[in-house]
Amino acid sequence: MKDFAELFRRLDQTTKTNAKVAALADYFRAASDDDKMWTIALLSHRRPKRTVTTTVLREWAAEAAGIPLWLFEEAYPIVGDLAETIALVLPPKSANSEKTLTDWITVIKGLKDLDDAEKKRLVLDAWSGLDTTERFLFNKLITGGFRIGVSQKLMTRALAQATEIDENALAHRLMGDWTPDNTSFEQLVLSEDPRENLSRPYPFYLAYALEGELDALGAPADWCAEHKWDGIRGQAIVRGGELYVWSRGEELVTERFPELASLTDFLPDGTVIDGEILPWRDGRPLGFQTLQTRIGRKAVSKKLLSDAPVVLKAYDLLERSGDDFREQPFVERRSALENLVANNSAGGVLLLSPLVRFESWDDLARERDTARERGSEGLMLKRKDSPYRSGRRKGDWWKWKVDPFTIDAVMIYAQSGHGRRANLFTDLTFAVWRDDELVPFAKAYSGLTDAEFNELTRWVRRNTVERFGPVRSVKPEHVFEIAFEGIQKSTRHKSGVALRFPRIHRWRRDKTIHDANSLADLKALLPDEERPAD
Repeated sequence: MKDFAELFRRLDQTTKTNAKVAALADYFRAASDDDKMWTIALLSHRRPKRTVTTTVLREWAAEAAGIPLWLFEEAYPIVGDLAETIALVLPPKSANSEKTLTDWITVIKGLKDLDDAEKKRLVLDAWSGLDTTERFLFNKLITGGFRIGVSQKLMTRALAQATEIDENALAHRLMGDWTPDNTSFEQLVLSEDPRENLSRPYPFYLAYALEGELDALGAPADWCAEHKWDGIRGQAIVRGGELYVWSRGEELVTERFPELASLTDFLPDGTVIDGEILPWRDGRPLGFQTLQTRIGRKAVSKKLLSDAPVVLKAYDLLERSGDDFREQPFVERRSALENLVANNSAGGVLLLSPLVRFESWDDLARERDTARERGSEGLMLKRKDSPYRSGRRKGDWWKWKVDPFTIDAVMIYAQSGHGRRANLFTDLTFAVWRDDELVPFAKAYSGLTDAEFNELTRWVRRNTVERFGPVRSVKPEHVFEIAFEGIQKSTRHKSGVALRFPRIHRWRRDKTIHDANSLADLKALLPDEERPAD
């Protein structure tokens, strides 16, 4: 644990990418294989599940610190992080633990089968033998909330430096349904057998948002474009006569979409398609809110299959006849994909995402203006000669989304943030008018600068009307422009609507609260089929 804590300190003390990679590479060269495996797992979102509730952890920490629980609860929102609060209030360690990261994760996983008294004894013993940083990491692990400021891509780059294995090859090996419990460092990282796991997907190629003007991309003739569909990005893999469907989040979701099972009957063995899982009926998408009814459902009822049928909109062909096809230019992959889909419709569940025809950038801009009518988020631009890369890259692929919806709203509630913003009011609730009443409709956490959040925090402290635990009701005085990607009807919210990805676009200091929009204005943005009748 000491080595892992030292790694955390090095990562926490820098914002420079090369320094983070160097710290990780040094760690991977020195750590045991078991600790390497758990570090790789943690940095690729394979965290141990929570084995102790946060409620009892707070109680045990307050008792161990010799302070009343109310004082601990007052300190918690100021620090902004439970694991850090516990680590800070505990007395200095009274022992010296030599347990490794793997040892502590084994202890944490074993807690689930113990009664509360034994759990408490083991947790208190752990705290007594760990320093502040080690306690913080232990607490993060035990609550199932471990995160660190390193992407999986950076971790893979560091592992490539430490092992001298090609980064792209490593990225492929680290995909799939594995845990440190069912594989070893030797099997997962050092093995050269690319066929060891038939279900393993390829790393997804991700695009950045378009920067600057279209003209900067060069000649339109060098590019292809298609609509950016609003569903679940996924890979459909047919190998060994079986179908495997992976989400971009590296989750195996085959059983959640039984409609796609027919792909094994139509597609040649050794086929991997990158595409979008979309709710689809009568030639058009049904909207992301329809797909949400199926997200997280492992058992899919007949009614759900009928209400929210899905298709796979095919974007790219990554593997053909068992051969890795990603290095071929996009136009060649696209041509092969078109032939594949034309000859193998898989009963109508495999559809080609059509290319947009355009001769000028103005033509493409006009097509983008039709995106919402088609049920898409905008356009994807792909250079014709581009290979299919791993991770998020700039240059060959760009996403050009439609401008967000915006609405002017009044801030009515504020709550402190977390982490470095724990002393600022950054979690804000906004309302619009319904007659003479302000109706809350959205929360937003981002979009202002640190200076603006500091200014707003000072104002909130002076203008609090009422407190509800950590939430403060404030005088309705400030108007903000709220941007969001989508809107749908909702029976769970007082406003009757729910927004997708709301954030603060700007502080409208030029407007009074009476200039804010109404609930009717908000509902006018609903899709036609969800809009209330006049």
